[in-house]
Amino acid sequence: MDFGDFIISPRNFKTESWQIGNRITKDIKEDSIVLLFVSDYRGVGGDAEVQDFTAVRKEFYKLSQMDFEIPVVDLGDLVSGKSVQDTHYILQEVLSACHYKRAIPVIVGGSNDFAFSLFSALNFHQKNINYTQISNIISLQQGETINEHTFLGKIFGAKNFSIKNYHHLGYQKHLNEMDSVRLIKEVEFDIIRLAEMMNSTEKTEPFFRKADLVTVNCDAVESFSEPFSMNPQVNGLNRREICAYMKEIGLSENLKSVGIFNYNIYSENQLNHQLLAQMLWYLIEGINIQHSHPKERHYELFYVLIDDRQYAFKRDTFSNLWYFGDDENIENCIPCSRKDFDEAKKGWLNARLTKM
Repeated sequence: MDFGDFIISPRNFKTESWQIGNRITKDIKEDSIVLLFVSDYRGVGGDAEVQDFTAVRKEFYKLSQMDFEIPVVDLGDLVSGKSVQDTHYILQEVLSACHYKRAIPVIVGGSNDFAFSLFSALNFHQKNINYTQISNIISLQQGETINEHTFLGKIFGAKNFSIKNYHHLGYQKHLNEMDSVRLIKEVEFDIIRLAEMMNSTEKTEPFFRKADLVTVNCDAVESFSEPFSMNPQVNGLNRREICAYMKEIGLSENLKSVGIFNYNIYSENQLNHQLLAQMLWYLIEGINIQHSHPKERHYELFYVLIDDRQYAFKRDTFSNLWYFGDDENIENCIPCSRKDFDEAKKGWLNARLTKM
């Protein structure tokens, strides 16, 4: 497929040698980070006309490139299909091309249902996907049409999809139908409330550590003077918190695909564009840091006795990150926090660890 028929190449911007825009290219490279901007908002009640992401790019391109080593590609703006399904199909083709080159696609814009395309494209290349979503809404509505209310149900219900773990972070009780929340809990997926994510990333870091796919619904970020997202909320993660979480996403050891959806591209507020640009920057910083980590890891083993039963924890001596379990293969151990270990020493074991 000739992507030139579906992608509008980004315009050039004058940047300084120290700025990240100075090193951005326009063609998919092996082992790169590939940005693709999407304008199809039909899944959230918007339109599909090509939008101008110039304001976001200007803010992003002028940020520092630090000592980043991983190539960054700006593929351009995806032209929407005649139908939402057409856009999903075209996007999946682009995503698949990225996966073949071991590039990490980062989809920016579009409605939250495009998480379905990210999952579908990745599922074609691997099975047993670890999927983490930051979103204030949990919706498992059924329907033939794919939109922000039905996409998650389609992921869970598809026979050819292989999902290993699903973590839903940032949900707000007052915005959600309890049946959906109850169903997620019944199948033993993790649900973390907004309150548990505020002020520190330490408690929820384990849900990102092994994630293959992470999507961010911008509705989970607070809005004030002008909406940051398509469904603005006064309560949500603040600006510093969402940037900290974007860095945690980048630090995932298995990261293969990222989506940032429901951003209010119709906004004229420069600060909104600036925040989205900085979210991208922190994601890229996290990816670069993770790739600089040594491949060989060493672990300290600790045993805790609770009610006459012995439990094992491991600590990565390089990263100081914790795991639950004593399997020699660290992939078979469960990412956890130092707090989980400290509470186990006091006799209380996190239920998330025992159910596994």
